[in-house]
Amino acid sequence: MPVPASFNDITQDPSLENYIGWVWYEKEVLLPLRWLQGDPAPRVVLRFGSAHYYSIVWVNGVQVVEHEGGHLPFEADISSVVQGSPGSLCRITVALNNTLTPHTLPPGSIQYMADKSRYPKNYFVQNTKFDFFNYAGIHRPVVLYTTPAAYIDDITVTTTSSDSLARVQYQVSVVGSTASSLSLSLRDQEGKVVATGDGPVGELKVLNPNLWWPYLMHENPGYLYSLEVRMQAQLDGALLEDVYTLPVGIRTVHVTSSQFLINGRPFYFHGVNKHEDADIRGKGLDWPLIVKDFNLLRWLGANSFRTSHYPYAEEIMDLCDAYGIAVIDESPGVGIKLPESFGNRSLQHHLAVMEELVRRDKNRPSVVMWSVANEPASELPPAAHYFKTVIAHTKALDPSRPVTFVTDANYALDHGAPYVDVICVNSYFSWYHDPGHLEVIPLQLTAQFENWYKTYQKPIIQSEYGADSVPGLHSDPPMMFSEEYQQAMLREYHSVLDKKRKEYVVGELIWNFADFMTNQGTTRVLGNKKGIFTRQRQPKAAAFVLRDRYWRIANESSCLPPAITSHSLFLK
Repeated sequence: MPVPASFNDITQDPSLENYIGWVWYEKEVLLPLRWLQGDPAPRVVLRFGSAHYYSIVWVNGVQVVEHEGGHLPFEADISSVVQGSPGSLCRITVALNNTLTPHTLPPGSIQYMADKSRYPKNYFVQNTKFDFFNYAGIHRPVVLYTTPAAYIDDITVTTTSSDSLARVQYQVSVVGSTASSLSLSLRDQEGKVVATGDGPVGELKVLNPNLWWPYLMHENPGYLYSLEVRMQAQLDGALLEDVYTLPVGIRTVHVTSSQFLINGRPFYFHGVNKHEDADIRGKGLDWPLIVKDFNLLRWLGANSFRTSHYPYAEEIMDLCDAYGIAVIDESPGVGIKLPESFGNRSLQHHLAVMEELVRRDKNRPSVVMWSVANEPASELPPAAHYFKTVIAHTKALDPSRPVTFVTDANYALDHGAPYVDVICVNSYFSWYHDPGHLEVIPLQLTAQFENWYKTYQKPIIQSEYGADSVPGLHSDPPMMFSEEYQQAMLREYHSVLDKKRKEYVVGELIWNFADFMTNQGTTRVLGNKKGIFTRQRQPKAAAFVLRDRYWRIANESSCLPPAITSHSLFLK
């Protein structure tokens, strides 16, 4: 079984496609002798980028780690297990279970079919309340790496800036020694040292900084400095050294009652929702696909996306930092519909997931907002305490970013909305509501925006809208599932968005960037077809509608020099 990949689509076995339960992976590797010797010997770490959903890992038959959650990294110090047998093969065994329960994130439930006249003995199905396929497997890279016995464990960076001066506040954690020293140097993209510091906590001052700007908001988007943190420590008479280099983007985020500001300038999200999803490999990390998607985003004129509906791979986030793609970083809190999913057990796990997510992505300039959930049953009374707690916890972990969740509830019934900084609303007028009636969109969408803003006086993002279209299916006048209907729906939404973005609407994210796989159902023909690109990344007619719109919005902004066009930026 290849790693990284989902296991579901790799074989010709139909039972594996929808398999629920335990699967096992095993691999033997030979570690370098230098990893296993020394006084003190290096620390050997086994790291998983992600594995869906519940993992137990053994090394040479010794359990080293358990982890719950399918979209965030986990690791184990395996030094004591491997350093006693240099020259021997190291056997790594992973047991992985993709079962979802009301208390997992995302939640699900197992339904046993008791009618023996209709179902085989012990027959069950996995039910979920989300519209994407529950791919499973080891989805991201598995690596072995070493550090000294005393090492840099964590770095936290926040930035502030004015016209001529930026301040980079840092905090560094060292583990394994109480007698360590730290030195820091910040370098620009030419390698020039622009600031230095020392000690575990401090502030670096950068004169005339190059700020991190989103794509199409500046002629040099995604500017990154390099922060080199160097540790020296005494341990058992030996001098140990650890060095870590962290990309740093200097930027600020601020939210008013009607604007989303990056570096003090109004920012309008014109972007997409995505999925980690592709033929054969499912949710497995695929570098060619990732790079193709970023080229399509730049061609489209998209400046942002939401990691719907779970944290994406670190490799994707690295490119967002480098290319200036603003990210709404979303937890796996999708499909929280059942009352029992709002209980204390679920809440505690949700808090732990947010801790893992913030720890992983807190230093990324591309991450401009956290989203703790998508389309929960926030009209239920327990949602008030639940989201008040999750959002407050996230803000305590990271006070520098706004926090939201994405709602499809009625504005008057939503118990979680009072606690968010930005209202993110999903709606599908003329699709799931009044299907086929494009003429209702202007009235219903206008009322949606005005009701939410009147109630909460907070900026609003249209976080999902769209229509399924089957590639090559045409109809004039437009009919549902044709490419023309998808185009027409987008244009109706855009006519309202053009009015409201002059007031308090601060973004629009199309659903979806590309077609993706779902569970089988009577409304799904080989998956969800709301992509503006096919699953193979070929454009539908709607992609050109959106491209024209996004470049027009970008060119209306005074931030771009007149000489910059879609063609010149794409080539650059």
